[in-house]
Amino acid sequence: MSPRTNESTPEGEPGERSVATTEPDPAPPVRTAQDPPARSAARARAAAADRGKQDAGDSGDQGHAGVTSDGDERVAAVRRVSAAARRWRTVQLVACAASLAVALTAGAVVVGAVRGGSGAAAATAPSAVSPQLLAGGDLDTSITALQAHLRSQPKDFGGWATLGLAYVEQARTKGDPSRYPQAQQALDRSLKLRPGNESALAGRAALAAARHDFTGALRYADTVLDENPYSERALSSRIDALVELGRYAEASKAADLADSRRPGVPVFTRYAYVHELRGDVRTARRVLEQALATATSRGDISYVAGALGQLAWNQGQYKDALTFYARALAADDTYLPALEGRARTQAALGDQAAAIKGMEQVVARYPLPQPLVELGELYEARGEPGDARKAHAQYALVDAWIALAHSYGVDADLDTALAAADHGDRGAALKAARDEWARRHTVHTADALAWALHVNGRDTEALPYARRATATGYRNASFLYHRGVIERATGHGKEARASLRAALDLNAGFSPLGARAARKALEETK
Repeated sequence: MSPRTNESTPEGEPGERSVATTEPDPAPPVRTAQDPPARSAARARAAAADRGKQDAGDSGDQGHAGVTSDGDERVAAVRRVSAAARRWRTVQLVACAASLAVALTAGAVVVGAVRGGSGAAAATAPSAVSPQLLAGGDLDTSITALQAHLRSQPKDFGGWATLGLAYVEQARTKGDPSRYPQAQQALDRSLKLRPGNESALAGRAALAAARHDFTGALRYADTVLDENPYSERALSSRIDALVELGRYAEASKAADLADSRRPGVPVFTRYAYVHELRGDVRTARRVLEQALATATSRGDISYVAGALGQLAWNQGQYKDALTFYARALAADDTYLPALEGRARTQAALGDQAAAIKGMEQVVARYPLPQPLVELGELYEARGEPGDARKAHAQYALVDAWIALAHSYGVDADLDTALAAADHGDRGAALKAARDEWARRHTVHTADALAWALHVNGRDTEALPYARRATATGYRNASFLYHRGVIERATGHGKEARASLRAALDLNAGFSPLGARAARKALEETK
């Protein structure tokens, strides 16, 4: 999953309350009689199934103080992009540390996995904030206010925990990994003031996940659950970590447990994604639709609608995808996953101009590897004078971001493998994919390793990994395309045709370059 991943319940990201409060509320919001009744995903699924049968009849400058200049122009370019991003209105922050931690698992996949371009795919999902306590407020301004508060109240352990989570969110929304050391310091300060406090431990889980240390994220989530078995944020973080570690059977049990203990949007989205990973798209959509039907906050609506848009796009249902993205943007017109998804869908429908314009806006605010690669491939697919240079610039920014991320303790091997296999150093892609596979065996790491082996001419070795990437039933056109190309290279012509056809039947516009290559390969295998 990837990293689809987070982004409100948060993938996801939505608005929030200002962090400039003295004490974050460590407890989940209490439902009142006026609130829509919680309904478990399992019950929602059963009810939907019955209906189906019937139907069938800045603080930014401070944060960069630790960044050293090494003369690398690409790193300087990333910094310029990040600086420009700070001038945009960013997604807002939940003041409550508990809410922040619910889904702040950058890189964790919760609602669908897609990656364009040559089919290089990784999951993305809600790597974002629980949207239950959303309100207006600029993230940078809120952090500045919270810093001022802590200067006058330095022993506020809850405030330090909230600041740590805010830095993690800022790093995620701005693609600025320099915030992670600051987050670590703030969370350590909170735990020194109040050892074992739940908000700071949740913050450590969020930070570990943001750095792609999913073993650490699981450990912190389990620590919280030992003290509070009903912690919504810890239950959600545990699902994310298990999914990201490729422990899908355990993740499914964890999702069922969370659904029984704390049904709600954060759990519903994860429950849905676990089912999607098993190929049960129907259940995933029903649960997300149930979540959307009960969502009341703008953050919840944008997050869940965006998740439904991504799920629809992944199945090649472009009209539905645009409808859901429109609903997400009606709730929050700055919601980046919906803006990115809409641009991707426009590209699949052949509207290159709108797709490029939309993705340029996303990259200006969200300079992370996936949208950078997608924009580069859109330029390549268009092929106008100067587009090759523009595409190369995007890929160079990916390399620079990865170097910067590594310098701040972020495991970016999956990003390296996916981007470098098609647009960079193929040897580096293979090394990164092997390193990532050594840490976790997910469908996404299996696909990345298979493709890295393929581009390095090692197709016989790649085939088992390509097959493993599709073994759970997860419906991803990029994975099927990669498998088909590798099958063709190993002499399995019949299987190759079936895989390539399945990729295009599922999502004919899964990637500007990959879909074109899939059609060409299918034609050549006749």
